[in-house]
Amino acid sequence: MYRRLALAIFAVALAPHAVAQAWPEHPIHFLMSAPAGSSIDVLGRTIADKLKDRLGQPVIVENKPAAGGTVATAEVAHSQPDGYTMVLAFNGPLSFAPLLQKLPYDVAKDLAPVIITSSQPNVLAINATLPVHSVKELVLYAKANPGKLNYASVGNGSSSHLNMELFKSVAGFDAVHIPFNGSPPAVKATVQNETQMMFAVMQPLQAQIQAGALRALAVTTSKRFPLLPELPTITESGYPGFEALAWNGVLVAANTPPAIITRLNAEMNTILKDPEIARKMHGFGFDLIGGTPEDFGALIRGEAERWAPVIKKVGLKVD
Repeated sequence: MYRRLALAIFAVALAPHAVAQAWPEHPIHFLMSAPAGSSIDVLGRTIADKLKDRLGQPVIVENKPAAGGTVATAEVAHSQPDGYTMVLAFNGPLSFAPLLQKLPYDVAKDLAPVIITSSQPNVLAINATLPVHSVKELVLYAKANPGKLNYASVGNGSSSHLNMELFKSVAGFDAVHIPFNGSPPAVKATVQNETQMMFAVMQPLQAQIQAGALRALAVTTSKRFPLLPELPTITESGYPGFEALAWNGVLVAANTPPAIITRLNAEMNTILKDPEIARKMHGFGFDLIGGTPEDFGALIRGEAERWAPVIKKVGLKVD
């Protein structure tokens, strides 16, 4: 009897390990909360390419950028909790949008964090035809030309949106918000002067800055960003305490077996630490992070708590 009991206990102890070893048995769907060509898409496809080799199954990438990333996030929140559907989401649908609107998912109850993939500053960029070359000059120009400036964002409730609203509030100028469905159309609108400025991560801005169509003025980190050392911060441009990062990470449905989450976390940590991947992503301005699922959960909660009073103070609403 004792032998049977010991074997039963041993089998229970091995069960999570067996689940992780058996999984995955068929392709995994990896949803991108941003459009093709966006920084999320570039990072996600790089991870997916390496992950398929490590897991031995195809990782099918699908872009679902609608509604500021909340559509892709909701789909994963309501998917089967088996690890076969996951999303690369950013701070918008995870920490900001829940403060601005009613969503078809509850971040804390319906989603399970897997890993923080990266963080990066937003860059304040303007159409190069504007006669300004610094943050100070931009603010003076905006105040001298009321009603003439529009700004693009990568979507309602995104860090791109919140950063500009915070900047407008502390600098005391006005500009009309024009939200777009991801960074490619937002950048295009700013290049074409339909909008005159925007906050976005460096990757979608880089080519247009190098081509002279856009001009980068500052970054949103508290200190100069090591990957963009030539750009001053908003803080050193005259607005102390201005700090905001764009971050992203992978999530699955709540109640996904912990062993599967642990397996995914371990594989993605290995990918993010790959020197080849790091070099490639650093070239796009990414600071690769990694860490535990608990780290990611704490980041999501902490960012919501940090931005809630800011959103209330500036009276931010979804456009």
